[in-house]
Amino acid sequence: MSITLVLALTLLVHHILAGSAAQVEPLGAFGSLWIDPLSLILWTFVSGISLIVHIYSVRYMVEEPGYARFFALLDLMTAVILVMVSAADLLTLVVAWFLVGVLLYFLLGHDHRRAAAGRYAFWTQITYRFGDLPLWFAALILIHTYHSASLPVIFSRIQAAPHVQLWGIPVPELTGFLLATAAFARSAQFPLHIWLPYTMDGPTPVSALMHAGIVNAGGFLFNRFAPLFEHAGWALHWTFGVGLATAIIGSGLMLMQNDIKRSLGYSTMGQMGFMVMECGLGAFSLAVFHLIAHGFFKASLFLGAGDVIGDARAHDGVPPDPIYTSVIERRPAKPSRLPLLVAASLTVLVPVVVLSLSHFFVAEHLFFEQGVVVLLFFGWVTGAQALFAAHKMSRQDPWRLMLGILASFVVIVVGYTLISHYFGNFLYPDEKMTLALYNAASIHRLSFDALVLFLAAMFVGGWALTFFADSFELGRDLGGRGRSVYLGIYALLSRELYVADIYERLGQIVVHGSRRLNVWLGWC
Repeated sequence: MSITLVLALTLLVHHILAGSAAQVEPLGAFGSLWIDPLSLILWTFVSGISLIVHIYSVRYMVEEPGYARFFALLDLMTAVILVMVSAADLLTLVVAWFLVGVLLYFLLGHDHRRAAAGRYAFWTQITYRFGDLPLWFAALILIHTYHSASLPVIFSRIQAAPHVQLWGIPVPELTGFLLATAAFARSAQFPLHIWLPYTMDGPTPVSALMHAGIVNAGGFLFNRFAPLFEHAGWALHWTFGVGLATAIIGSGLMLMQNDIKRSLGYSTMGQMGFMVMECGLGAFSLAVFHLIAHGFFKASLFLGAGDVIGDARAHDGVPPDPIYTSVIERRPAKPSRLPLLVAASLTVLVPVVVLSLSHFFVAEHLFFEQGVVVLLFFGWVTGAQALFAAHKMSRQDPWRLMLGILASFVVIVVGYTLISHYFGNFLYPDEKMTLALYNAASIHRLSFDALVLFLAAMFVGGWALTFFADSFELGRDLGGRGRSVYLGIYALLSRELYVADIYERLGQIVVHGSRRLNVWLGWC
């Protein structure tokens, strides 16, 4: 695997220095590979994650049965992913996409002694097979319409004739919806997400590889078909809505978990929602940057989860001392915080100024695109939330804490803006394509302004309500109606919106119906 990483890095560096154009390399009589910036970046990313997982697994899996089988499956999975991200024709892409799901099923169910591992691996397999159907239909429609299975040829013909229709629907729009649905199933978008947080019974190295490289495949699919999505605006609007809902639901459910690995699973779901939302806004290159950063981050979290669990079991941090108990149960003194007006100004205004200036100076020509404005809006929400959380912390010197976080925020935003800008230029050097994607994702100006104002009012109102409730102890004693609403929301989130229960009930109905059908037909 180290050789694979070295070769991928060598090809990437050569492409950057030589500035060579994308190439299509045939794979004998079957299939072809597309050597372009997207495939080279993902080759390096996947091989790097896989190398880390291989090194970790050498000792982690040594006492598990099927040691050789596990590494054979891991190697085969890595090879199939590398073929998938560089497929230059629909047949190779569809076959590799299918095989990733099959191999993941075997890896998740590697331990045959655990019934839960096999059951949840089967859940994943069913969800993936459901998500494969739209991809197959999209491939058949594209081949039938443009008379070629080669992706470069199809994209060039789409640019030449973007308004070709099938059944009265523009082909790019129709296939855009199908491809988006396939990406939703693979990237655990709501309500096709339930397989992701329940696959924690598989080996930890598999969880690391899956959350770092496999579940990101939806972002890859959007970027591979970016020339098609230039003419699929409604599909991008739908993508944005699904991604936004998934990001909110996944982040909320993450906060409700008491299991570290399931919490990481819902965290991945929320991050995949943000990634898909970025694609829905037309920021395709930013989605690739996001999936790479999240992949390395989440792989390190999963590979270190075992140590955290072991330390928590060995040292719970609560000494059996009645004096200590009485101290921690004593009501804390009123914290030292910044004045209300100062805190509100810093929290709301600073992120706006920093984000706006950084993006304006780096990419002035994209500053007024709707997708960029929405991305800046969510960057403002994230930064303001971090500053608001810092304000709520009790410190002897609140000014020092706030200034330190402000300095860190400025450095992170400027660095992220510069890196993402140059990364986007490398991935999509044609500026017209970037503008076309943003334009396809745009909506009516009045609707867009109303949406931004509504979201801004909602977030600011939530912060104000939280601040006043915490500062003036509002809502500490909820009334009957307020308490019932609170308990209802808590029950809904604690049961994970009952999606798993609905799926389980549907599965029981299908199995029961299959048994009755077998008896009726005399098959058993």
